[in-house]
Amino acid sequence: MNEEITKSFQDPFFVAVNLFNNNKWYEAHDAFEEIWNSVEGDERQVIQGILQVSVSQFHLSKGNLNGATILLGEGLGRIKTRRNINLGIDLESFCQNLENLLWKLQYKEILNENDKPFLKIL
Repeated sequence: MNEEITKSFQDPFFVAVNLFNNNKWYEAHDAFEEIWNSVEGDERQVIQGILQVSVSQFHLSKGNLNGATILLGEGLGRIKTRRNINLGIDLESFCQNLENLLWKLQYKEILNENDKPFLKIL
């Protein structure tokens, strides 16, 4: 990511990450959407994937298992092929977490706190 883009969204990005990591799914979605509108290319795709994961967790919190599963899969698909993008978060461990969660949702396994997606800052 070029330095200008990094500076322009670094603070809002970490605010969005904090909201996400505190399970404020709707608020995180809104915060990431503002960032999504200001980036292009692979960064935009990764941010869109994180947006989809956030919405999936919102659906899950409301009991919409089907909507949560679909959006989680779409978000993971967007991020998985772009794990090498440097946004200051560990996309590799994030994808592993999402894959495990997706499997549990698909097979209707019992979820626990450790299954919630988390964005680890590098």
